Amino acid sequence: MAHIYYAAARAREPGGVAAPAVTFNFWTSMRDLGRLVLRSEAPQLRLRLVVALGLVFLGKVAGVWSPVSLGDAINHLAPKAGAPSFPLFVVGALAASGLGLAAAAAPYLRDAIFLRVSQATMAKAAVESFQHALGLSLDFHQTKRMGALSRIIDRGSRSTDFLIRSVVFNIGPTLIELILAMGVMALRLGWAFSGITFATIVIYVIVTFRITDWRLNHRRALNDSDSRAAGLSVDALINYETVKTFGAEDRVVGVYARAMDEFVEASVRANTSLNMLNGAQTLIMQIGLAIMTVTAGLWVVHGQMTVGGIFTASLLLRGLYAPLGMLGFNYREIRQAFIDMEQMVELQGVPPEIVDAERPKDLPPARGEGAALAFEAVSFRHDARSVGLADVSFQAKPGSTVALVGPSGGGKTTAARLAMRLIDPQEGRVVIDGLDLKDVRQATLRGAIALVPQDVALFNETLYANIAFARPDATPDEVRGAAEAAELGPFLDGLPNGLSTLVGERGLKLSGGERQRVGIARALLANPRLLVLDEATSALDGPTEAAIQETLRKVRAGRTTLVIAHRLSTIVDADQILVLRRGKIVERGTHADLLDRKGEYAALWRRQTRET
Repeated sequence: MAHIYYAAARAREPGGVAAPAVTFNFWTSMRDLGRLVLRSEAPQLRLRLVVALGLVFLGKVAGVWSPVSLGDAINHLAPKAGAPSFPLFVVGALAASGLGLAAAAAPYLRDAIFLRVSQATMAKAAVESFQHALGLSLDFHQTKRMGALSRIIDRGSRSTDFLIRSVVFNIGPTLIELILAMGVMALRLGWAFSGITFATIVIYVIVTFRITDWRLNHRRALNDSDSRAAGLSVDALINYETVKTFGAEDRVVGVYARAMDEFVEASVRANTSLNMLNGAQTLIMQIGLAIMTVTAGLWVVHGQMTVGGIFTASLLLRGLYAPLGMLGFNYREIRQAFIDMEQMVELQGVPPEIVDAERPKDLPPARGEGAALAFEAVSFRHDARSVGLADVSFQAKPGSTVALVGPSGGGKTTAARLAMRLIDPQEGRVVIDGLDLKDVRQATLRGAIALVPQDVALFNETLYANIAFARPDATPDEVRGAAEAAELGPFLDGLPNGLSTLVGERGLKLSGGERQRVGIARALLANPRLLVLDEATSALDGPTEAAIQETLRKVRAGRTTLVIAHRLSTIVDADQILVLRRGKIVERGTHADLLDRKGEYAALWRRQTRET
């Protein structure tokens, strides 16, 4: 058991190169688990560790010595020479009972003391994995099922508790108890008796480990099918409206049912192999017990063992078999816990693509005129697309509005994500207020930029919480003011609970236009120096859009605005319009300049004005 190996699925490194398979070493993994325990920040951590381990050792010593005391007490009733001594028997029996009570009580007291540490460790593992997942790239989250990712974090964090209980409090103490018991048997009952016991244990351990190793694939298949079913169900529930709209309930349920059928088959295989293991363990234990019982009887008949020795041997054997049975269980738990940790460790091994520089810089203080944004020969290519951006350069002066227009897939959204540093350019650089975005501390950058996306996703919280998410320290008056500025006033007045109204999962209780106005209110409350609008009014009706456009024109004062637009009527007053096609800027200028050129922008304008 010194080494436990298995290969994790290959993570992908930046650039699409497959990372090497993860290999686990038992002692390395235990060292990592120990470091996680020390990072758990549990109260009185070191004291709890020392007391819990001390209780483990004392409990095992008491458990081994209790049968010895009882055997000696029985010998006082039937000594080889002299009269029986009942008082000595009572003293010995009471001592054995006291030791047995101590051995039984020690695990409960240990768990009570150590519970806070094990739970804090589990929470720490979950928090660290969750934090790492949030720090991963946008591309990672766009290609990962959220339900499966949540299950990976949950199972992986819970496996830490299994490992602590199994290794620290069961496997280790069991080895201590085995060593102590074997020593007592050798000294009190003879080396031959100890040898038979040792041989039984060795056979039991070998069979247990071999069958458990064989079961690993069954357990891994069970986990995979469980994650697949969970991912399908969460994905369908999140996209409930789409499923309902296309009448795809039966189809989606059918896919989920097939996934559950796979889970059932994997579960049956896993549990059948578990029953085979339990049966083999029971057979070995009973055969060993029968051999040792017959041997003890023969030795008593020939005067080589006392009657008390039979009791000592019987109780020691039964006391050994209890942790020995747990040894097999805990070994399975350890191996299964490693499998459960496999995906969590793989997740933590995925390197974040967007990280702070070694010595990050803070943005200079805002001067109330907006940010100076510049793209300098920026190129970016998505893994899943042939075109991203190619050698794009432009400048947005403080307080100006720059609009990105053009056909779908031209690179507009990619440019916006580069400006917010959700992705990094592969060539060139993006500069804000004289600093390369890669050199800016992300915390200060996020505080300086706000986004209003085309599809605003809200938390399953109140309207107030969703708007205040941009600035948790905002006052109720500031939150209400942002809502009013986003033309949400009449809507809020018509709600019984006003800003305390729950919006539902992803805000689905609200209309598309209402969600966009909440997104605009959230961005306005953030008071950014760079405002990114990605079709921010596409879901609004005409009058509301006109009102919001007027509001946005007002809030552009004192900040730089980057607008992605399909409806050209919304950006006619932009200071600079960039026409993107296939990742390149094919035209740039003001609305009037571009119309005079009678190029691609003018063609788009004519087409849209004809349609209206």
